[in-house]
Amino acid sequence: MKFSNGCWLQKEGCSVFSPAEAYFTTIEEGTIRICAPTHHIVTRGATLGGINLTLKISSPMPEVIRVQTWHFAGVLDKGPHFDVAETEGYQPQITETDDQITMQSGSLALVIDKKNWKMTYTRNGEKLTQSIGKDLAYVKTDWKGDYYDRITPDNTFMRQQLSLGVDEKVYGMGERFTAFVKNGQSIDIWNEDGGTSTEQSYKNIPFYMTNRGYGVYVNHPEKVSFEVATEMITRVAFSVPGENLDYYVINGPSMKEVLKRYTDLTGKPSLPAPWTFGLWLSTSFTTNYDEETVNSFVDGMLDRGINLGVFHFDCFWMKEFCWSDFTWDSRVFPDPVGMLKRLKEKGLKICVWINSYIGQESILFEEGMKHGYLLKRPNGDVWQWDMWQPGMALVDFTNPAACAWFQEKLEALLDMGVDCFKTDFGERIPTEDVAWFDGSDPSKMHNYYTYLYNKCVFDLLERKRGKGEAILFARSATVGGQKVPVHWGGDCWSDYESMEESLRGGLSLTMSGFGYWSHDIGGFEHTSTPDVYKRWAAFGLLSSHSRLHGSTSYRVPWVYDEEAVDVVRYFTGLKGSLMPYLYRNAIETAKTGVPMMRSMVLEYTEDPTCSYLDKQYMLGDSLLVAPIFNDKSEALYYLPEGIWTNYLTGEKKQGGRWVRENHGYLSIPLMVKQNSIIASGPSDKGAVYDYADNVCLKVYELTYGKAASTVVYDGNGNQVVSATVEKKGSQILATVRTAKPFTMVLVNVKASSAQGAELTIDGENTVLTAVEGGEITVAL
Repeated sequence: MKFSNGCWLQKEGCSVFSPAEAYFTTIEEGTIRICAPTHHIVTRGATLGGINLTLKISSPMPEVIRVQTWHFAGVLDKGPHFDVAETEGYQPQITETDDQITMQSGSLALVIDKKNWKMTYTRNGEKLTQSIGKDLAYVKTDWKGDYYDRITPDNTFMRQQLSLGVDEKVYGMGERFTAFVKNGQSIDIWNEDGGTSTEQSYKNIPFYMTNRGYGVYVNHPEKVSFEVATEMITRVAFSVPGENLDYYVINGPSMKEVLKRYTDLTGKPSLPAPWTFGLWLSTSFTTNYDEETVNSFVDGMLDRGINLGVFHFDCFWMKEFCWSDFTWDSRVFPDPVGMLKRLKEKGLKICVWINSYIGQESILFEEGMKHGYLLKRPNGDVWQWDMWQPGMALVDFTNPAACAWFQEKLEALLDMGVDCFKTDFGERIPTEDVAWFDGSDPSKMHNYYTYLYNKCVFDLLERKRGKGEAILFARSATVGGQKVPVHWGGDCWSDYESMEESLRGGLSLTMSGFGYWSHDIGGFEHTSTPDVYKRWAAFGLLSSHSRLHGSTSYRVPWVYDEEAVDVVRYFTGLKGSLMPYLYRNAIETAKTGVPMMRSMVLEYTEDPTCSYLDKQYMLGDSLLVAPIFNDKSEALYYLPEGIWTNYLTGEKKQGGRWVRENHGYLSIPLMVKQNSIIASGPSDKGAVYDYADNVCLKVYELTYGKAASTVVYDGNGNQVVSATVEKKGSQILATVRTAKPFTMVLVNVKASSAQGAELTIDGENTVLTAVEGGEITVAL
């Protein structure tokens, strides 16, 4: 939200009250409390009236500093609040002089000039960002000079502005489909159902980070308005309505470390089970389908040699006008228990579509109304409207009994054989004329609702299926949503432009604390050309999670052409073969918060060319993926410094340059960075198999004096293989720890002999085989 009129003036009727000085300070239990008048106190009389701001500064954990500011601290806080962790017993170092007061948390410090107000954040003494003059402010938008003016949520705001340096770029703020670098954008953190081709977003996160290696998390579930180098070109401004502002500055110094600390605060991504990384196939949305249709899809995939992991039933598994009643439509699915049993005998997991909206024709509407499980108006009426489902109501998840009721209905489906749920919607949550069960502030519940909704379902899945087996396919999210994966990109069109914006939105989301992400392969709305479908399939099957899903048309590959079948089969097999590598990265994501799909700037922050790249990404720590976004089969991608190897062909390329080349449909730029070990398995087993059994360890472009290493986990997250390889002089030394046979491939290396393993030459590669782990010495 913008309050100023150029550099010197404010908008008409807008008054800004900023700290002039720290009049007095209190230090206790690791916190600083400051009384900050908005005018200088030169006489005792100057203390009689006027506007003061009260600040509380604390540090919940090392390298993180929290600043809370109030005008009127007595305003009733109805909640809800995000869950934010802290390190028990941690206390920062606080020092004070006549001129300054400083909080030091690890290498991060906040220095406040007391006499002429200024807030400076430093890392190891070097300035990161600062707030001076009118940056921190209490704002009245219709003030007439009367301190007795009525305070309303519409006319009072709290704002902070933090400086940006030369060439500093801002990233994050959730899944945003606008430009990847957020400089120059006005962004409202407000969940909306707007598709993927507008400035609206399903997943708004009030967190950003910059390429200078720090992040800012604004701890407010209500609408947070960001002005990113817009109102003031050298500032990121963020404002909230009301009488207080709460934000955290998070140090890196790397962008990955910022994400690690942000997810320390707000929660780590939960680890999805291995089966979730396989291919998901959907009925699509408004298409016609029954058990015969479903079987034709499943059998058609299996008969064509395409490994399928999950089958998804979209909305019309329930009767029209009755969503959601969680009851199979008996007209098309007369024997759901038997049908699910038959599908699971084919090795499939089952997902069904749900949402938390209860249509008036649903058998659950009357029950929910009777027991108070539905959102109400202040007069006691059930809140209803006619969008999506005629007369629909909304489950009130602030009511614990409503949560238990909702879970009870879903539990019956789990007992029937369903394995997981697509938790759709959760964005269009009303803010006017509503009363939540627990009294929560409606403006804060708008964004927060999705967290309660998805957590309710995820908690049930963990209870019924066990920790590590719970998985959602969720569309909406807020802070903390990363704890209940996985999220997909929402309703996109079926063209290259939408494929591009989907990737951009996904990379923006993974820069916001989310570890895993998916999208509708082939696009959702309309039907893509076979060309787009085949390119999107390659991209989708080199994403963390992969689903074929559409709106009015099916997404099985043979409805496009036979080559599409080949493409889906090939890339499904490729992803399955990469599962030892992918699952290791998934585990590391759950431990650290660093996402599986990483923007280039996250991995190569110091390379200025990577700052704006949003059409390629790192899949894990070693693989670069560059999807093709045109019908000319032309790839254009950038390789950072180093020697890169094409995973599919073995061709080497020198980095530090752009590459333009053509690719057939059974190809994509999939490049391995130097000094990497990629663990792989068979391509015909799907996503779930023994990753340690005959694992193939592919070693790429070793650099002298730097060891390459990797580990392999089993499906339960236990480390079962470790490998370290290093080039020394004219030898390569390898140590492999495993109880099972394995193969090591030295890519583009022809060795003369080996000790500890059997050596063969395969084209340009050296292949080493051994029946168990041990030491291997290879002569070059």
